[in-house]
Amino acid sequence: MTEILFYHLTESTLEDALPPLLERSLARDWRAVVQTGSEERRDSLDQHLWTFRDDSFVAHGTDRDPHAAEQPVLLTTGSGNPNAADIRFIVDGARAPALDDYQRAVFMFDGHDEAQVALARDDWRAVRSAGHQATYWQQTPDRRWQRKA
Repeated sequence: MTEILFYHLTESTLEDALPPLLERSLARDWRAVVQTGSEERRDSLDQHLWTFRDDSFVAHGTDRDPHAAEQPVLLTTGSGNPNAADIRFIVDGARAPALDDYQRAVFMFDGHDEAQVALARDDWRAVRSAGHQATYWQQTPDRRWQRKA
């Protein structure tokens, strides 16, 4: 069964929180897919992952790339899994596809955006009623993750 986590961003932005989670996924030898709610957000994250830190970047591609299936991290607006990812990040209000083919799914939502909070609540109910176990994590003031449910 897919492990499902909800990450409630209260102290940092998605741009701050996502790269370290992608790096940890890659360190586990997992392939990742990041599903965004819009092409504009996908393109913004695409640029950010190359420059988020002076001494590092996350190797990745987008669903527009001809070699998308070869990418260790793929940014997409679609529901497919073209790079055979082990983990799926659902961000920015994207609507999740079926999650049974993943080891882990991570819903990340901005706690300052009421629309994203409402969608996350709907997603929580949907994954729980589908029989999945889910955990809910919220940021502490020092930007660490604390399990709340």
